[in-house]
Amino acid sequence: MVMMLDLLKSHVSVRKYKEEPISDETFFELLEAAQHAASSHFVQAYSVIRVKDREKQVKLGELSKNKQQFESAALPLIFCADLKRLEKAVTLHGKPFEGSGADSLLVAVIDTALFAQNFVIAAESKGYGICYIGGVRNNPQAISELLHLPDYVIPLFGLTVGVPAESNEVKPRLPLEAILHEDSYDEEKYDHLLPEYDEQMGAYYASRTANKKDAAWTSGMASFLSEPRRAYMFDFLQSKGFIKNNGKKD
Repeated sequence: MVMMLDLLKSHVSVRKYKEEPISDETFFELLEAAQHAASSHFVQAYSVIRVKDREKQVKLGELSKNKQQFESAALPLIFCADLKRLEKAVTLHGKPFEGSGADSLLVAVIDTALFAQNFVIAAESKGYGICYIGGVRNNPQAISELLHLPDYVIPLFGLTVGVPAESNEVKPRLPLEAILHEDSYDEEKYDHLLPEYDEQMGAYYASRTANKKDAAWTSGMASFLSEPRRAYMFDFLQSKGFIKNNGKKD
């Protein structure tokens, strides 16, 4: 059995899968393991949608701009932050539901991320490969309509799961010194740590087996974050019942 620390440090995104199914028994086993993730106040504010319909798989691939992923994976999944179930629970007791505050959104997003990561670790422990699909947020409204998501339910990301058809090298992560701060935040150390990390990432991209390129981490982040991204998300979130009034009552 692979040691847990080795398993965690071996994670890579898998984008090509073999045509091998994953049984319902295995899928449900992975879900049950995922449900044991920590949850704020035990709200369990998440849902996952398994997309079995071929036409919907194709449409999701188009909307997320991840055609190959959604059409080839044994398990195409959509992970949703979900307060609808909690709304039902509250109204069962005749009380008004207040889910529009910013903290409610954070709780649901964090709960969903923890749940999904538990699922990923469980899947990888069985030898499956996975890839998170943030492209689901390219068209959140259309995807919500495709999957009939009600208010208080939003698609956060997709996840594809299957038997890997190729192996990839593990990307070097930031040095521990970059992410660890003692007693107070130290931003000055980035002046020397980031150029060093750029060199490491450049060597990785130049030497890896597939998709070699001449790139550095900071230049990639500059391209990614130099302009506003998905500015429509704020209006979409409000349309689904989130952050309408910042938790303040009229």
